[in-house]
Amino acid sequence: MIGVLKRLFGRRKPGDPPTPAMIALAGASRAFDDGAIVALKSVDLAIEGGECVAILGPSGSGKSSIVNLLSGIDRPTGGRVLWNGTPVASRRAWARLRRREIGIVFQEFHLLPTLTARENVEMALMGHGIPAEERRVRAETALGRVGLTPRINNLPHALSGGERQRVAIARAIVNAPRLLLADEPTGNLDSASTEAVADLLFNLQRDTGMTLVLVTHDEHLAARCRRCVRIRDGEVADDRVLAAVIVPPIGETEPVDPPTEPAAEPTAAIARTEAAP
Repeated sequence: MIGVLKRLFGRRKPGDPPTPAMIALAGASRAFDDGAIVALKSVDLAIEGGECVAILGPSGSGKSSIVNLLSGIDRPTGGRVLWNGTPVASRRAWARLRRREIGIVFQEFHLLPTLTARENVEMALMGHGIPAEERRVRAETALGRVGLTPRINNLPHALSGGERQRVAIARAIVNAPRLLLADEPTGNLDSASTEAVADLLFNLQRDTGMTLVLVTHDEHLAARCRRCVRIRDGEVADDRVLAAVIVPPIGETEPVDPPTEPAAEPTAAIARTEAAP
């Protein structure tokens, strides 16, 4: 009975105000050097919960400035950034969102070289009052989801570029964020690693229902998103919903770097990752 009442009273009725977007830029501008350099010009952009959105544009178009505003790493010189319809007013509020609600994956991996893969992921859990054993288990679970269980004790220098980016993704998702921002996540990878990391991101978005914002200059990568926002000269040049894309499952132990040619018979099929939210 309680469940029925929740469903009835939780439904929107005609005339109810629309549900605000998860995160939005409202007339957001960003300028540097006292206005001499304008990165963004009054950008309006609303992103709903559960969306898969590409922010597409050439180098210098302003797309990375957008992701910096969406993450609170930078603040607009004009306009506002809204989370669930409410302006985010302080750096402390942004820090809370990044700890609990927002995960970020950068082009550079930003791994600490003296820590293992597991320890790098655990760093995202520090300061949450989580016991050490629980931190370890959660980090290992996140690394398992990105297919790195056999590599959890490796230092970054012993990992390939694709594997390092997988560690960075595990670190970004270990707190189960509602929003994952990926800023050129494949920019430093070869073509085989690019496909594997892209498959991983799209599978995570599909299986968990989190919102994915992918910043890229790669048309092929952007075409795999449900929605594409083109940025040109600091403005939104185009914003459209694309045809649905079917993303194949990615193997848990599938190598990110190109496999070597088998000498005789093909290797056995790689085990597939279990989709665990």
